[in-house]
Amino acid sequence: MPDPLPTQILTFRCPVELQGVLPPPVPASLGLPDWLKTMPSQSFNPVHSRQQDTVKRCPPFVDAMTSGFLIPLMCDLRFENGEITWDHELPPGGSVSFVRAPIGFHDESQVLGTPLFEADRFLIKFHNLWTIQAPEGYAVLFTHPVNRLDLPFTTLTGIVDCDRYHDSWINFPARWHDVNFNGVLPKGTPIAQCIPVKREDWSARTMAFTAEEAQKLHDLTNRIDQQPGLYRRQFRT
Repeated sequence: MPDPLPTQILTFRCPVELQGVLPPPVPASLGLPDWLKTMPSQSFNPVHSRQQDTVKRCPPFVDAMTSGFLIPLMCDLRFENGEITWDHELPPGGSVSFVRAPIGFHDESQVLGTPLFEADRFLIKFHNLWTIQAPEGYAVLFTHPVNRLDLPFTTLTGIVDCDRYHDSWINFPARWHDVNFNGVLPKGTPIAQCIPVKREDWSARTMAFTAEEAQKLHDLTNRIDQQPGLYRRQFRT
């Protein structure tokens, strides 16, 4: 029998003083929100007058949410009338110094000329005290937790070559879009999703369907309409 494929590992490291103190990154499959777990698999569609699957049974929707790993917020953040506070005592650093606050800020001048810019309004920056190392040839896509529109912030997206850059912190700028939020953003809330991406050169080409390809599309579209769950059973990996 052929040897099994090697396991690809994303390595997260933290200062020894913070081991067991920081909430660890988790596989995204273990960090699904309660609303997805409790929502119905089907609901009545009044336009078509029939029961139809919800996004809970949409493999592309769920597979995106379960890809990679989630970075959790290191402590509770309290928001009251625009003021952010926290009660979080980290042990003193030893051979490695690290930031004490769970969040920082980006001045609005850093996003001047972008849709993110608002005068006199900072972007927040979630501090992350895990370094992240990817296997050779892989970068990591960091983005807002996928489909988590319920969160009161939006993490900006970026790609870092973590096979080379893995000996320092990667923090996560975010726009706090719910200006009326008052309450607690709890420790463990996912602040970023990280998905390893292999570095490869790609090009694109365009062409019209051949007669055979058009027939295949016609046949598959009909089968999808007639056989609910066909993609999940036959095509999903």
